[in-house]
Amino acid sequence: MKKLVECVPNFSEGRDMNVIKQITDEIESVEGVKLLDVDPGKATNRTVVTFVGHPDDVIEAAFLAIKKASKVIDMSKHKGEHPRMGATDVCPLVPVAGMDMEETIEYANKLAKRVGEELEIPIFMYEYAAKEEKRTNLAGIRAGEYEGMPDKLQKPEWKPDYGPAKFNPKTGVTAVGARDFLVAFNVNLNTTSTRRANAVAFDVREKGRVKRKGHPLLGEVVKDDKGKKVWMPGSLKAVKAIGWFIEEYGIAQISMNLTNISTTPVHVAFDEVCKRAEARGLRVTGSELVGLIPLKGMLDAGKYFLTKQQRSLGVSESELIKIAVMSMGLDDLKPFNPREKIIEYMIEEEGSSRLADMTLTEFADETASESPAPGGGSISAYVGALGVSLGTMVANLSSHKRGWDERWKEFSDWAEKGQKLKDELMRLVDEDTRAFNKIMDAFGMSKSTDEEKKARKEAIESASKYAMEVPFRVMEKAYESMEVMEAMAKEGNPNSVSDAGVGALCARTAVLGAYLNVKINAGGINDQKFISSLINKGSDLAEKAHRKEERILHIVNQKIAEL
Repeated sequence: MKKLVECVPNFSEGRDMNVIKQITDEIESVEGVKLLDVDPGKATNRTVVTFVGHPDDVIEAAFLAIKKASKVIDMSKHKGEHPRMGATDVCPLVPVAGMDMEETIEYANKLAKRVGEELEIPIFMYEYAAKEEKRTNLAGIRAGEYEGMPDKLQKPEWKPDYGPAKFNPKTGVTAVGARDFLVAFNVNLNTTSTRRANAVAFDVREKGRVKRKGHPLLGEVVKDDKGKKVWMPGSLKAVKAIGWFIEEYGIAQISMNLTNISTTPVHVAFDEVCKRAEARGLRVTGSELVGLIPLKGMLDAGKYFLTKQQRSLGVSESELIKIAVMSMGLDDLKPFNPREKIIEYMIEEEGSSRLADMTLTEFADETASESPAPGGGSISAYVGALGVSLGTMVANLSSHKRGWDERWKEFSDWAEKGQKLKDELMRLVDEDTRAFNKIMDAFGMSKSTDEEKKARKEAIESASKYAMEVPFRVMEKAYESMEVMEAMAKEGNPNSVSDAGVGALCARTAVLGAYLNVKINAGGINDQKFISSLINKGSDLAEKAHRKEERILHIVNQKIAEL
């Protein structure tokens, strides 16, 4: 899975769009980074910027933005309603895909160290990246704001984590952190009453509501022995919520911030609001996502609702998203476009051409053209994808077979396995062509000097090795997929047993076809140990695939004879 991290820096300028654009231009200058949102506020005199990309690219873009902000923003002249302490006030990193919080923290420290050393800005680490507990909460770090930082930095307990313990009046102080992805999620109610919406919000939000004696609304507030109000927590962790009335739509909503969707995903929040609303005589009519959500959040929601229906989870990505949208009524107020709401889709390169996105006719025409790619490696991967797609189809049909309701989970698990293998093989369709193009690029490198000749030779060696590794990966995945076809031949819907057989034939073809590409791509490699290892492993896989195909076809022919 591709690594993606989101960065949400807050800059202390919300009125001069020229200044803001100079900062965002720096972000957009970094290849591989996509600017998603720029949200300036005049009253707060603050702009929240959101961009995303590979962590290395994001770190570079964040550094350039902080550097530019240190030049174009003068904190000694800054006034605004929002608490602040620096030109770049905060700069959190948020893991989106392919990386965990620990890795995100590493990148946050890498950014903070560079900013502290090269720009000489005092840096405090906060939230998950905090180096001590008292610095976890941003409010504690920011206490005293910009005006209080000169004295604060002189205290030993507030020595910056990076950068000098010296106040710079122009740049101020910056907090760099790592936090969870925040999803703004609103649930629509069949009422216009803000009070009733608030009642549901207080039921679910983590903070809950103030405890009272007697009447829950009018009773005396309960206080502890220190005179502080006692709160009754709500049912959902990592959720902030409030009820409000949306004049544009004429309805009341529960407006929620899900501050950790690993703790409380959108589908869990939705179902809990439905339950609490019904208990108060209300009905949920739908919901809306404000801003973006990671792809995983939508896929998990689709699987959750399919599980409740006892239906197979081994369906395509687009089908899972469709189920999630329908189940939560995400298109209740306006059409829900996954391309505009799912963060991974938003950052796909515009106009990018993938073999996997072509129609069947376009793919066949491209293969038949005078271009050497796509070649046998890509075709092998595609044949393998078709084979496991057939096995997955049998699993899904078996999951829904009348009279087999108690076995739906068994077949759903096989269908999920098949879908993952299909997706990986489809990715390898394009990867094999990219591997070939890397070899062509390496051969096209300059060889005017001895250094250039050496670099060219190393690049050819490296690209040629990768061109062997990709079809070998096709062999592994295609062979692994034969487990699905074998299981479906034995246990699946007998009326579809021939499809399992055809799937096995495709998988074996993919294994043998990819092996031919492993062998032919060995020609440009000098590392004989590498070649020998991959050729021997490939030979073993090819033999195993042949034997497994024979077993599967034997089962298939027996089942057909019994029909």
